[in-house]
Amino acid sequence: MKTGWLAWECIVFAIFIFASSCAPLWRRRRDAAAGGSAKRAYIFAGGGVSTLAMILSVARGTLGVRSFLGFPSELVYHGSAMWETLYGIMLAFPIVCWLFIPVYYRLHTNSVYEYLQMRFGSNWVRQMAAATFLVRQTLNLAVTVYTPTVALHAVLGLPHWASAAALTVVAIVFNLLGGLAAAIRADVIQTLTMVIVSGAFIVQATVKAGGPAQVLTDNIEGGRLDFFKFTGDPTVRVDTASALIGQLFMSVSIYGCQQTFVQRYCSMSSEARVRRTLLSNVPAVAVLFSLSWVVGMTLYAVYKYCDPLMAGRISAPDEVLPFYVQDQFSFLPGMLGLFLGSLFNGALSFLVSNINSLATVTWEDFVSAAPPFKGISDKKQLTIIKIIAILYAILIMCLSLCVGMVGGVVEGSLLVTSATSGALLGVFLLAAMFPVANGKGAICGMIASHVITTWMAAGRLMYVNDKVEMLPLSVEKCPNETISVYHNALPVEVNQTMLITPLLQTINSTQHTPVDTQSTATFISETLMKMYSVSYMWYAVIGTLTCVIIGTVIGMITGTEEDAFDEKLLHPLIAKIARKLPGRDRKFTNDVNEKAKVEKDVSDKTEDTIIEDGKPDVLPVFTTSNSKIFENYERSSSPIRTRL
Repeated sequence: MKTGWLAWECIVFAIFIFASSCAPLWRRRRDAAAGGSAKRAYIFAGGGVSTLAMILSVARGTLGVRSFLGFPSELVYHGSAMWETLYGIMLAFPIVCWLFIPVYYRLHTNSVYEYLQMRFGSNWVRQMAAATFLVRQTLNLAVTVYTPTVALHAVLGLPHWASAAALTVVAIVFNLLGGLAAAIRADVIQTLTMVIVSGAFIVQATVKAGGPAQVLTDNIEGGRLDFFKFTGDPTVRVDTASALIGQLFMSVSIYGCQQTFVQRYCSMSSEARVRRTLLSNVPAVAVLFSLSWVVGMTLYAVYKYCDPLMAGRISAPDEVLPFYVQDQFSFLPGMLGLFLGSLFNGALSFLVSNINSLATVTWEDFVSAAPPFKGISDKKQLTIIKIIAILYAILIMCLSLCVGMVGGVVEGSLLVTSATSGALLGVFLLAAMFPVANGKGAICGMIASHVITTWMAAGRLMYVNDKVEMLPLSVEKCPNETISVYHNALPVEVNQTMLITPLLQTINSTQHTPVDTQSTATFISETLMKMYSVSYMWYAVIGTLTCVIIGTVIGMITGTEEDAFDEKLLHPLIAKIARKLPGRDRKFTNDVNEKAKVEKDVSDKTEDTIIEDGKPDVLPVFTTSNSKIFENYERSSSPIRTRL
């Protein structure tokens, strides 16, 4: 690429980043005024975000940057199997709408995980669930930060650490100046930009390939469109069954048990708006999700006889889209800069909104319980939350350099999400759907779930060569000249399994075991390898079932009257069914705060409350007002209302 041309692309890149970062911050003072306090505006957006903006933001949070860069390369080199995960994503929205929203929206809390403390009367359960979210989201954000560094490395030869550092610095500045409302507006800008850019890619590549019919024919003949493939083999990376069931469990865990999304739900003015937003996301996510796969279809049609990876023009599959932009859009100055800016800004907006949630959960569920921080003002709380967010941004930047070890952006994101979703979804299901569950069962179920899924994930990384065989491509029609976009891959990019694997295999090969124990060792080794070979798409299912089964059994064995909780903390339908079931009657309290008051480290709340029963010494945290689901729900306690 010529120096003058590259300079122009860099200018477009800088202008886009500056404009798309400053525009969402334009109304930050008005956001603070709408929220009533700076802390509330930072966490909940002050309720001043439109429904359409929230729909686009939730859809944006669902897909992340990995869809823009990772899905096209996934289709080119592995086919459409991952495309079918859309089935599980679409089914998750109505399930969350029915299952969790009726309970969450009336909670007067800054952290969704405080609900678990109210339900089980155990701060340990709350903190373990919060820690699970923190670990999962931190690792997922590392994948998000890694994504634009791939494109910048492919096009400019910029080291991954330099790109990650630049992204982190901008994210820290944005975090200090803005809050959730600014992050949501940034999501809207980024979503619209990605749609426009993806549309341009599709149109240009379709014309280049010979038209829509030719693109479809090429993909069918090349084996890229292979839907409804039920193998019955849990070790297959992904098939229709694992895409539907496994992704459904992951998506319900994300949309229903993750602070990032619940924080957005609670920023809306009514529960009806939350339901409309979630249901409207079904077609929105379907379109946005499929858009990146259609881009992949057109890329395959263009490069089926001249694979840039086989030709040595790129060093990793995830670089195929940046290569395409540089290869095919040289006639349009600024397009490459806009593409790189869209990737960078997409990672930025996603990072900012998520470190907001990470910092909020860390403060509400961990730090605020420390004696030095009790009773401090909202202003000081907000300052501490922003400092925590800065620390998370730096940590995520460091972790992003290790993403290549698990095989790229799509592989890394799904592995992390699936391995941590089971315990989180399981404990929330125990809380809302199983009256017999108690704190002991919940904590044991989560521990067992984490042990099993972590064991399986670690074994897969260390012992299973999970390098996926690529579908065939060709270089028979490649021109003789090469394009100077190839840069030596960094060591982090070329590893498909952990670097410790060769060492472990060497150690195992040098060990000598007696002949009479070899058969037993072989049987154990084969069994473990079968367990490690199970696809990560099933981890969420295995973890959820483990948590629910163990939590229910232990709850039945150890349940006492001390485990009593307010019946309104169950889903209303489950509460009605539980009354009619045979067996020992379940003991309930009349006040959701009776258990919470015992815990000394419940964080202070700053929101306004209205108390109708004349008991100001009790902090109301639950309301059944303004909900059709709860209109027919029998309540014995006096009415309590809160303003969220």
